[in-house]
Amino acid sequence: MMPRNPPEDVRALYDGVKKALDTDYGDGRRVGDCKYGVYLFYDYDGEPIYVGRTEEKLRGRIRRHLTNQRTDAVAMSVLDPFEVAEIEMWPFWALESAGKAEVKATLDRAEYAVYLKALRESQFGVVLNEKEIKRTDETDLPKSIRVSVLPEALRKKRNIPTSDWRGERGQLPIWPELSVSVA
Repeated sequence: MMPRNPPEDVRALYDGVKKALDTDYGDGRRVGDCKYGVYLFYDYDGEPIYVGRTEEKLRGRIRRHLTNQRTDAVAMSVLDPFEVAEIEMWPFWALESAGKAEVKATLDRAEYAVYLKALRESQFGVVLNEKEIKRTDETDLPKSIRVSVLPEALRKKRNIPTSDWRGERGQLPIWPELSVSVA
């Protein structure tokens, strides 16, 4: 739900998230309507910053992250919705008829595969998740959809180089070989 009379940037974010989640998967289905999936947020430099998964629809989970701040990642100041410039989503349509154990095992492997992808793509070798991604075997991922959240003009206005803030936040990033506990 959009706030009443939101600032231009907030309206653009809400509209951009809706448009991203309404993207056609290439077969007439909207990617945000898939119940099971994994997603990766990128900042304005194309730097991967957050890996997530859902068992409730990509649309609901991603919207909560980016529009109403009712997620651990936002509450713990790990993720600022306005740092997210793009979303890459891997919908698992085939899991819609699977049992609970298969869904969990597949999403565990898929989330770990996307996490490793993010680490390989990151110039810093980290992502900013609030908790460690469970290590497991990787799996083949379905076709992904990567979309911009904000219009180009607003992206340029908000573009702050990653090097200006990475590591200076209140939260520590997750390193692949180091588990850090923050009191």
